Amino acid sequence: MKRVDGGGPLTSYVGRAEDENEVRRLLGVGRLVTLTGAGGAGKTRLAAQVASSLTRAFPGGVTVAGLGELRDERLVARAVADSLGLHDTAARTDLEAVASYLRPRRSLLVLDNCEHLLTGSAELVTTLLRDCPDLVLLATSRCSLGIAGEQVFTIPSLSLPSEEARTPREALASGAVRLFAERAGSVLPSFEVTEDNVADVVRLCRRLDGLPLAIELAAARIRVLSPSQIADRVERNSAVLATGLRLPVERHRTLRATLDWSHSLCTATERTVWARCSVFAGQFDLSAAEEVCVLSEAAALDAIDGLVDKSVLIRVDGTDRVHYRMLRLLREYGAQRLSGSGDELAVAKKHRDHYARLVEQASGSWFGPGQDEAYERLTAAHADLREALSWSLRTPGESPVALEMVVGVIEYWLARGAAWEARDWIDRALAAMPPDSPGRARGLAIASLCAALHADLPRARERSAAAEAIEDDDAAPYVAHARAFVMMLSTEPNSLTHAAKAVRIFGERGDVRRQMHPMFLQGVALAYRGDLPGARALLGSMRSLCEEAGEYRYRSMALFGSGVAEVGFGGDLDEGERFIRAALEIDLRTSDVLSAAYRVDGLAWVAARREDWVRAAELFGTAATLWERCNAEPDVAVSATHRAFHEATRKALGEKKFDAAFAEGRRRNPHEVLHARPVAAPGGDQRVLPPLTQRETEIARLVASGLGNREIAARLVIARRTVETHLQHISHKLDFTNRTQLAVWVAGQDPL
Repeated sequence: MKRVDGGGPLTSYVGRAEDENEVRRLLGVGRLVTLTGAGGAGKTRLAAQVASSLTRAFPGGVTVAGLGELRDERLVARAVADSLGLHDTAARTDLEAVASYLRPRRSLLVLDNCEHLLTGSAELVTTLLRDCPDLVLLATSRCSLGIAGEQVFTIPSLSLPSEEARTPREALASGAVRLFAERAGSVLPSFEVTEDNVADVVRLCRRLDGLPLAIELAAARIRVLSPSQIADRVERNSAVLATGLRLPVERHRTLRATLDWSHSLCTATERTVWARCSVFAGQFDLSAAEEVCVLSEAAALDAIDGLVDKSVLIRVDGTDRVHYRMLRLLREYGAQRLSGSGDELAVAKKHRDHYARLVEQASGSWFGPGQDEAYERLTAAHADLREALSWSLRTPGESPVALEMVVGVIEYWLARGAAWEARDWIDRALAAMPPDSPGRARGLAIASLCAALHADLPRARERSAAAEAIEDDDAAPYVAHARAFVMMLSTEPNSLTHAAKAVRIFGERGDVRRQMHPMFLQGVALAYRGDLPGARALLGSMRSLCEEAGEYRYRSMALFGSGVAEVGFGGDLDEGERFIRAALEIDLRTSDVLSAAYRVDGLAWVAARREDWVRAAELFGTAATLWERCNAEPDVAVSATHRAFHEATRKALGEKKFDAAFAEGRRRNPHEVLHARPVAAPGGDQRVLPPLTQRETEIARLVASGLGNREIAARLVIARRTVETHLQHISHKLDFTNRTQLAVWVAGQDPL
């Protein structure tokens, strides 16, 4: 519910109390409920409202996974993993990772917009119902999933006023009229349902069959048309179109007529922008619209402003720029118009080219102070990166561009915790490319690195051997890098030689960024060989290069490498602790949960070296919580050292004392590792703010306190994309479009 300056509700969720009760009842007697109904019927909002009311019933959490931005069945499980905040660094598929995470928890998972991904959704739901006995699923779809045990609830229209309703009070007793009045009032604050207009409002809502989306589109015109004029135009459109449509359901005809009417009210340029912007899978900014629509900045801005005014586009405020998004139903309508125009192929290519340039720009600024902005821009564009990749792979001759889009900034995919997804895109691109395609050897080498990250060493060796067989000089340092990583993980000799080769060649090419990881491998390998002075010098050089460039992600890696060398190989223990703590500070600030897990684990080694066994066990417990959050284990790069110190700590304390200290550590926030006391939420208020969940409430309060997404992620020790996902859920539940509205609402809920 929106609230401004402590006044009455600006918008609310209307007309669904009985439906909510019935859905809750169904969820209480079965494990899978699917909300079905025509597009625009309000399935998503009903699901969000029900889910938010059930947080206490599901102590394992309530999670909403939106599938509307996906167009690839293979990504359904990845979308759910993203919503849960899971990294995919373990040697298992996304579906296995999701099932493993949910299996011990009493949780509610909402899958929103399944109808275009029925096969992938059904496979995921079937697996989760089988493997996760305490999991309950709520899906929204225009049709059922067709799974045994599924309970289907068809969303009815909002209640309609009687044709004989003659007073505002009689009319406003219906959900349809209340929704129209609220939406019209948000567009034109002076609007009210009165004795003079009530008959026309009733006529309009009845003509629109109580469909929420149709009502909202009609209400958006109240600034320039009266209820009578809107009703007249809707009736004319409905009468003309109803006989020509093949859709048999009256509600479908009504909605299509409303969309056609909205389209007819647009200018020619607005219609073009509506159609061409339908290629965007997610949110997009003005520069993207300019390039895809082939318009000047002024023309694009005018058209977008008009489409926002007509509720075709929704404005989404960001930290540094405004984005726009289109409801899936309106996107589908625009796509039909685009298909009929004959411009579909050209527009899709412009869309792909725009995001290929975005990746290229991000690659150029990744190793430096622009890294954070590059990450944020790629994150905001992630749905469209996927769409551009899919288009490139299904279009003859375009797969090399897809490969370059993934390998160009492989660090982005790893920072997102999406190594499996990157690996899949690379494999698909390589399969679609001719054997002699330029860049193939480099792609194979990077595919080898991704496989090694998942501890899939046979596949990693196969990929690096295939890359080396091509004899591509350009790929030589990438192949050496991959071989060094594989050899280190499998404790084979010569990893140092290959790492040094990669560092040398990348250095000769002036590619400092790509020197970083092999330099880390070389430094750690020197420490393993007993050359501590050599490791110190090399990792110190890596730190200096990062500091000079203003880069921090690789700097954290260099600091950790220096710490490992000191702590694990007989060096200065105090110095090693300082290095690891400095790395952890960076990771908590940048919401890099996986790296933070390594760093906290490293601090446990420090405590064990000092024989501070209780402290070591507590730190291992805190690290375990982080490993769990990112679906990983300390089995890559530091497995031997981790096991040695972990076992020594358990042996020193005994099972009972170790388990107690470990459990205490699991309850702690990793910020306590760096600070003397926990970081509390603003005001210390722990009350949940309905309809939000506990986590959403925490994030809402932190937004209200002025923190950005990165700071919130660091404070709560979760991935930044998890914060972004929660904020999307909050915006859907509360119908907000910017952070200011949320801050005002929180202030109204939390009076001083």
